[in-house]
Amino acid sequence: MTRAGTVAQPQDLIDVFALERAYFELHPDVSNPDQAVAFGTSGHRGSAFDTAFNEDHILAITQAICEYRADQGITGPLFIGRDTHALSLPAERTALEVLVGNGVRVMADARGSVTPTPAVSRAILAYNAEASADGEPRSDQADGIVVTPSHNPPRDGGFKYNPPHGGPADSDATGWIAKRANELIAGGLRGVQRADVTGGSDSRVELYDFREAYVAALGSVIDFASIKASGIRIGADPLGGAAVDYYGAIAERYGIDLTVTNPAVDPTWAFMTLDWDEKIRMDCSSPSAMASVLARRDEFDILTGNDADADRHGIVTPDGGLMNPNHFLAVAIEYLYAHRPQWRADAAIGKTLVSSSMIDRVADALGRRLWEVPVGFKWFVPGLVDGSVGFGGEESAGASFLQADGTVWTTDKDGILLCLLASEIRAVTGKSPSQLYAELTARFGAPVYERVDAPATREQKARLGKLSGDAVTATELAGDPIVAKLTEAPGNGAAIGGLKVVTERAWFAARPSGTEDVYKIYAESFAGEEHLRRVQAEAKAIVDAALEA
Repeated sequence: MTRAGTVAQPQDLIDVFALERAYFELHPDVSNPDQAVAFGTSGHRGSAFDTAFNEDHILAITQAICEYRADQGITGPLFIGRDTHALSLPAERTALEVLVGNGVRVMADARGSVTPTPAVSRAILAYNAEASADGEPRSDQADGIVVTPSHNPPRDGGFKYNPPHGGPADSDATGWIAKRANELIAGGLRGVQRADVTGGSDSRVELYDFREAYVAALGSVIDFASIKASGIRIGADPLGGAAVDYYGAIAERYGIDLTVTNPAVDPTWAFMTLDWDEKIRMDCSSPSAMASVLARRDEFDILTGNDADADRHGIVTPDGGLMNPNHFLAVAIEYLYAHRPQWRADAAIGKTLVSSSMIDRVADALGRRLWEVPVGFKWFVPGLVDGSVGFGGEESAGASFLQADGTVWTTDKDGILLCLLASEIRAVTGKSPSQLYAELTARFGAPVYERVDAPATREQKARLGKLSGDAVTATELAGDPIVAKLTEAPGNGAAIGGLKVVTERAWFAARPSGTEDVYKIYAESFAGEEHLRRVQAEAKAIVDAALEA
């Protein structure tokens, strides 16, 4: 009998002291791919227990970042934040030693506390938007580091770099940083410049109030007046993450009825309910991980959750429970483009190619251009910066959108923002986001969406990542003619690192996993559950045949 959705037991919890010892005592062999520095879509991640996230890694990555920013002429401050994972604090301290050792002007949290990813993105953008003393744009552009493995289990650590555009670094930057970091580790860390940094009191580390800056600016992007006037009851569960002190400050500043339902912070996450695979994972889009939150849904008009670094959102309504992220994205898009009159008339709707095609139908009804990009929030950055994309969202519950005046808010995912948007939607429309999604299905049909995994060797995954549409010989999918075979994203022509096959009623996309010997099949059908099963079965056959060709 599965324990998914039940509260974690003592045997599920990490030994925090053992994990921290492993961080300092184990030393990676970068000739082993499992121990080398490797940046995925959201930075370098791994566990100290597996010699995949250790002090050597952070020393080398930070030195590589220092060299990269010098090479790129980035001379402004570097904003650094961390989440509540056990490895985040020691990794932040390691990074500070290298940043100070390289003479980088570094800005750390004024409260010596945790910082959501969107607050770091916002700080970078706000600094870079300020004019210099002579009224010209700043020449000393800022960048940042966020120490987080996002929603990953408590044993993991993560480390990502955000360049001056404020969003996740692109593959050119991360490829250069990873290569240099592995060279430094292989060379015994010679070349790493390191200083003795005495915690938050070190005069060489400047202090920045991330929370105050972020919360004060939120009024430019969320309609708090309507939320306050409506009197709706809002519950927010940070799931033990970096948003824990932010919601109270938001409630106080804007006078809204918002309760932090669980303010606990525990690096073992002992209060969490287990995810689908019986692991502790702070995935606010998972019904199993959100089981304790769901139990309180009748107490609030809107109830929300975030992951550990607050870049993801989970939306719970009394009438619908936990919303599928795709469903909320579609509702959010329809609402925003009708209630943000100062956005550009040609501001596109951004979605990743594995997000629901309900969004395509909403975009078409709105008369807005759909901008479909590969997986990874970094692809939305240029459009959010110049206002040509009003909203960018991923099926994995990550999104951000422009300020009311059509200027950039964040260029990284902002889970707090999307949670507050759910409350604005409820306040302004008088309907829950679940009710609004039901209205969308009445207009456009009710899609069925699922992601499954299929086994694949490392060689097969490499081939999948380089497939061309010509490798697919099939002309039909689940009884319908295939209308598109994509290996490049329609929005920007970038390689998707896999394959997407589309019919009028359904689609599937196949992408190799970056961490496991599987490939992921995303599929959706507007013709029901049985049709989806046919799509999934034929998708696997189509991909397997292409890999064997």
